[in-house]
Amino acid sequence: MSVQNYTGNMIFDKNTIIDPKDGRLVLANMIWVIVALLIGGTAGLLQTLVRSGQFELPFGIGYYQLLTLHGVILALVLTFFFIMGFQTAAVSRVCGPLNKTERRLGWIGFWFMTVGTLMAAAMIATNQASVLYTFYAPLQAHGLFYVGLTLVVIGTWLTATSQIIRYQRWRSENKGQKSPLLAFMVAVNNVMWYVCTLGVASMTLFQFIPWSFGWIETINVKLTRTLFWYFGHALVYFWLLPAYMVWYVSIPKIVGIKGFSDKLARLSFVLFLFFSIPVGIHHQLVEPGIDAFWKGLQVILTFMVIVPSLITAFSLFATFETYGRKQGATGLLDWFKKLPWKDARFVLPFVGMLFFIPGGLGGIINASGQMNQLVHNTIWIVGHFHITVGAPVILTYFGAMMFLLPHITGKRISSSMNTMGLWLAYTWALGMGIMSMAMHIVGLKGAPRRSTFSEYGGHELAQEWISYQMMQAVGGVFLFIAIIIAVTLFVQLIMGPPSAEVEEFPVAKFLDEDVKNVGWIENWRLLVIITVFLVLIAYTMPISQIFTENIAGSKGYKFW
Repeated sequence: MSVQNYTGNMIFDKNTIIDPKDGRLVLANMIWVIVALLIGGTAGLLQTLVRSGQFELPFGIGYYQLLTLHGVILALVLTFFFIMGFQTAAVSRVCGPLNKTERRLGWIGFWFMTVGTLMAAAMIATNQASVLYTFYAPLQAHGLFYVGLTLVVIGTWLTATSQIIRYQRWRSENKGQKSPLLAFMVAVNNVMWYVCTLGVASMTLFQFIPWSFGWIETINVKLTRTLFWYFGHALVYFWLLPAYMVWYVSIPKIVGIKGFSDKLARLSFVLFLFFSIPVGIHHQLVEPGIDAFWKGLQVILTFMVIVPSLITAFSLFATFETYGRKQGATGLLDWFKKLPWKDARFVLPFVGMLFFIPGGLGGIINASGQMNQLVHNTIWIVGHFHITVGAPVILTYFGAMMFLLPHITGKRISSSMNTMGLWLAYTWALGMGIMSMAMHIVGLKGAPRRSTFSEYGGHELAQEWISYQMMQAVGGVFLFIAIIIAVTLFVQLIMGPPSAEVEEFPVAKFLDEDVKNVGWIENWRLLVIITVFLVLIAYTMPISQIFTENIAGSKGYKFW
């Protein structure tokens, strides 16, 4: 028998409940997310206060030490643990429980990530790794920092492999059937991750670790930067695609209708697989040593990513309009008012989607050869980063945890928790809106990124810049208030009152649910070949030129 919870959505039957053993693995990952959010958010607040020129860090803490902590703990630790936890929950939900081997592999991956995180964090805390989350050469950290990051990446490989094995086991047990969309999406994200992390893994194992321990004297700076951005832009999509999973698969179920198109959803993910990796050089448009032709080619490939983004926007807003029409909307935009604005599980991701509109437009500017000249290395880039990752991704993660945590802990989403989720959405949006707007405006005025007032105070525009830095601090305060709300909410979702019925992990059906896949869409050999082919086209010549045209290796400098 099914019952209704307070939001009016139907509770589902026991066959759609995540296995409790899988749930414990998921919860372990999610606890790291909460811890990382609090630590990284505190570091972010302090950063904005320092940049405003009105605050000095106590206890000898360095600004770049704080900046590194903020970047690593939020951009790498929080996201990686959430993605591994959510994707494990996703495959368990739609494919069935992991077996003993798959679950053990997931736990091994979790402990690799945990040990690596603690190792890297120790180096940052002792000011031996103030190299930012991008850790470019010639900045040099203690070798244990790079070892820690390597362990984190290996941990993601292991957990991702457990998910892939479960997905492939479902396919072998259900030959001829279309795989569950959510499991297919997880597989795409993981395959992309395997391919793109080859760059950062080779960079750390063969260059940074030997260099930082003194086993070699020099390092090829241009090669390390190129390999980092081979990984670094795909990293953005590794963060983003789990949010897309929630948008495509969970949001339609939350609002109570079918998703628009299973086939379009799969196509968009395949296009992200193809075009998210061979585009990293658009982060290096102003750097010497890379031929203009290859920069231009990667700019074109970057613009190709717009296509699956537009497919996603069309699919989602078609879903929302369909919902609105069913609620009686008649005008052109009247459906917008009919959306379930009282359900935090919907509002959190939806507010994130709205942020992604200006975020996408800013991305087009960043990737454009001439327009990039204006904003490159200004705080505009930081503002763009926050409204693409810090808003759509993080807000969607919050929304997912609203249904995922009570599902795996057996707790109930009370009306007060739902209200707290709504406050979280709007407070986060206010803080991020104020802060990112100030960053974009002052970035257009030339204010540099990664710097403080004490460093640019002599610039003729410093006094004009400082007012916008104060705006950033105001936005940072609102964001910190939102973080306190989020941490409080997550603790309640884990420790709150038990529920008589398990809260739903929403997975929607689609209008074309029964239509067969296009034959090549799950031909993984073909998909991987196309992905590797595009990577080879985009990177073979640029990397070979680094060696053949003698773009010099550079000795590093110790910054501790």
